[in-house]
Amino acid sequence: MKSRKLIAFMGGMVTLIAVLIGIILLCEPQRDGISRAEAARAVVLALKSPEEVSMWRREAESSHFSAESQNQWYIPWMDYLYEKGFLSEEETPADEKTAESWLTYGEAQKIAETSAPTLGVLVNVTKKNRNQPYPEDSWWILYDAILKSADPKGNVKTQSVLIYGTPETVPEAEAWTAYTNLGQLRFDGLALDAYLDHELKAYVRGNQLIHVISDSGQNTTYRNVWIIDADENEMKVYLGDLERTIPFRRKVKEKRAEEMIRNLADIQMEKGKIAKVSLKQDTITGKVLSVRSDSVEIEGYGSVPFDEEYKVLRTYGTVKRENLSDILIGYNQNEFIVAKGKICAVLTVRDVNADTIRVLLMDNGFKSIFHDTVTISCKGPMVMTQGDQETTLDAGSSISFSKGDGKLDAGRIIIKPQNETDELTVPTLERTLGTPSYAGRLEIVEADTGLVLMNELYLEDYLKKVVPSEMPPNYEKEALKAQAVCARTYAYMQIQSNTYSQYGAHVDDSTNFQVYNNVETNERTEEAVEETYGKMLLYDGKPVSAYYFSTSCGTTTDGSIWGNDSSETPYLKSVALRPGRKTLDLTENADFAAFIKDQDYPAYDSSYPFYRWNVTTNAQVLGDHIGGIGTIESVKITERGPGGVALKMLVKGSDGEKTISGQNAIRSALGDSSLTIKRKDGKTSEGWSSLPSAFLTVEDVGKNDKGITRFKIYGGGYGHGAGMSQNGAQGMAKDGMTCEEILKFFYEDVSVAEPTVGEQQAKNAKD
Repeated sequence: MKSRKLIAFMGGMVTLIAVLIGIILLCEPQRDGISRAEAARAVVLALKSPEEVSMWRREAESSHFSAESQNQWYIPWMDYLYEKGFLSEEETPADEKTAESWLTYGEAQKIAETSAPTLGVLVNVTKKNRNQPYPEDSWWILYDAILKSADPKGNVKTQSVLIYGTPETVPEAEAWTAYTNLGQLRFDGLALDAYLDHELKAYVRGNQLIHVISDSGQNTTYRNVWIIDADENEMKVYLGDLERTIPFRRKVKEKRAEEMIRNLADIQMEKGKIAKVSLKQDTITGKVLSVRSDSVEIEGYGSVPFDEEYKVLRTYGTVKRENLSDILIGYNQNEFIVAKGKICAVLTVRDVNADTIRVLLMDNGFKSIFHDTVTISCKGPMVMTQGDQETTLDAGSSISFSKGDGKLDAGRIIIKPQNETDELTVPTLERTLGTPSYAGRLEIVEADTGLVLMNELYLEDYLKKVVPSEMPPNYEKEALKAQAVCARTYAYMQIQSNTYSQYGAHVDDSTNFQVYNNVETNERTEEAVEETYGKMLLYDGKPVSAYYFSTSCGTTTDGSIWGNDSSETPYLKSVALRPGRKTLDLTENADFAAFIKDQDYPAYDSSYPFYRWNVTTNAQVLGDHIGGIGTIESVKITERGPGGVALKMLVKGSDGEKTISGQNAIRSALGDSSLTIKRKDGKTSEGWSSLPSAFLTVEDVGKNDKGITRFKIYGGGYGHGAGMSQNGAQGMAKDGMTCEEILKFFYEDVSVAEPTVGEQQAKNAKD
């Protein structure tokens, strides 16, 4: 009896399971193929980077889809396939239903053949299946073949991806954006919500997750996670760039939870909960000497490599993910968490007061940052350090280094005077002042192409050797003070940018940044630095990009001069250099031509030689710089920025035309060292491979006796034209304007003050 009931029960269960499976299959039918939209995205990313696709999309004049559907994620991918012949709109209509329906065998064949003619045979198209859905598994096998042809450099990578946030779990996340161990990835058209806390194997290019190849399951390990808070039930962590609260699989002791807070850890997950926490608490600190993509050089420790999944985090204020470029050279504001000899995390634990700067010293003539030989001497004793070895050299002695001599095989050498008031002399260098000497310390490292020489010193001492190199010491004191404030602000911002981080420096000593220690220091310039001690140009409490240049043409321009959005530098405005601080509308060619030809247009720097200049060139000279369009026939400025600066120039030739964009490119295209520039003071200048400024107009003045078309260029000013005109500042100072009045003329809505570390730290935390 019992056995019959058991058999009946088991039979009923089998029937129930079968019914449930049937319901599931009815509600969620098996996927037969891949949508055209998803296939399009995969193909385009095999050919182009996400950035290239975005640029192509912006430049495209039209779309194959209706205006009502332009917000759909698949538009750029499908449009690209239509435009490049991978799909035919006659056979595959451009509408929502078609884009979201299955790709057919015939369409797969066309895509394959367009990628490479030999790939079409892989699709096995027949009359019977041509319009049938192409199986998804077959598509991804075909995609591997497409990648070998369309992406020989391997830009599409197969990577391990940990999903720790999707729009369903992160309210502030953008649509189709997942938070992963690789950063934020777009997953247009895919379903990733079910993969939270899963480790996936996926195709990835740039910020685009293309396809999930396989799923390793939900039992994953998040490495190098910052623990923000914890109690016995759950833990609040910072996963890459996302705060998330995750429950423990089992309760932990209260004391144990407290010990976890503000530590780095690997956390092992089981079914969406934390099963194990492995803290990493070994920490080293020291001055950062250089940063490379695979390591950080720390004073006292040498070069320490990064762990494979290292993190860079700011942990004061609000926890925030940072980049390698945010690790400041020459400062000790970081803690480095290490395990097994590798850096697992770089923690920025405090703001920096930026009181020192590290300067690469270029060779003679400022041609290269590399030296074949370097000699250093000092009138007093010198202390030389390499690793943990320290040697004292006698007063008056010198030491030389040459590329490949073996002295730097053990790493960086640091040399400093035993007496801090002494300076180090470098006899192998020549500057306008003669043989230069340097305050602070000198460091030497050997690179593949030569020796790199770096000077670390206090920022204020650096400025005392910058100001006389950038502005004549006989200028008015208020102009020199304005220069000092600009130079200090500019240097501060360059310290943050870490341009030479791989060599351990912030700037070099040439016109690439600010000219340093090229002429003798001067009592007046030293006073200008001292009287403005610590003061910078601040906008909304933050230091600005304090650009400056030699001479204006009577007006300045704004921050868009470098192709940026002018809203990023709201303090840089176009203003006329005359009382009243008005803006001149000079964007039309005729208006600008009349303005620039006016030799007597009044401005604060109108008495200086480069306020107005002109030069005559010809089609042959221009052709040497602008190739590919035959004989040059005409030149026209087609776009001007604020103040009339040339931003785009159309050059037509016998074989075509070319547009030159950007003020630097225009100056280089029109300049040539063979040309003679006639200045306002009646004198001439030669040997200029680039014109003094892009505030210019070009006129056809007929042919010479050889039948070559000549062009006359009327221009004004010297430099990029954004920010402070140095000669304009001198003219203002002569008129009785103070340093602060001068600076507020050139930089809108700024204050001139000394920012405190606390204020800056608070603003950083707020941001």
